Amino acid sequence: MALPTHIGFIPDGNRRWAVNRGMGKQDGYAFGIEPGLQLYEQCKAYGIQEVSVYGFTQDNVKRPAEQKHAFSQACVHFAQEVMRRGCALLVVGDEDSEQFPAELRPFRQRQGSGIKVNFLVNYGWKWDLAGMRQGDIRSSDVSRLDMVVRWGGGRRLSGFLPVQSVYADIYVVDDYWPDFKPEHLDQALEWFSRQDRTLGG
Repeated sequence: MALPTHIGFIPDGNRRWAVNRGMGKQDGYAFGIEPGLQLYEQCKAYGIQEVSVYGFTQDNVKRPAEQKHAFSQACVHFAQEVMRRGCALLVVGDEDSEQFPAELRPFRQRQGSGIKVNFLVNYGWKWDLAGMRQGDIRSSDVSRLDMVVRWGGGRRLSGFLPVQSVYADIYVVDDYWPDFKPEHLDQALEWFSRQDRTLGG
């Protein structure tokens, strides 16, 4: 089976998952960390060379303070743990904003070796493309995506790496992100192997 070189992941549905269980919306983010680590290990085991993961966007920071704190801390926890597990981590996002976690500033330059992990934190597509005024997009160290997998049932990219996603096949999982199962990725990869990847040619 032909595997994609670079997969993007949009882990959506944390808040809806929490509300369905009688929790506060902010409580859902902590339950997304372990699924992210499972997915990372699965990609590493399959030999995927590069993954990009949505952490939070510049639009997300309009949410209530307790939610912002919760998803920011979840992102820090995830980033530190994947580094501990051996990856080449690059955090992509506006580090000049107070919304950017200080703990992640060292990773605005790629650190480590192994599978490439691009983690989008305080990311915005307008911020990204604004770099073209200086001659390049701000996510220029991120390669073109082959496939994007989105949880939570949404059929949209929500500003996810618009340049790199231009030819990506999009696979949607209806389950909320905290309900991640390894077969979600297996099904996505099997689906990807059946796509006609002409890239417009």
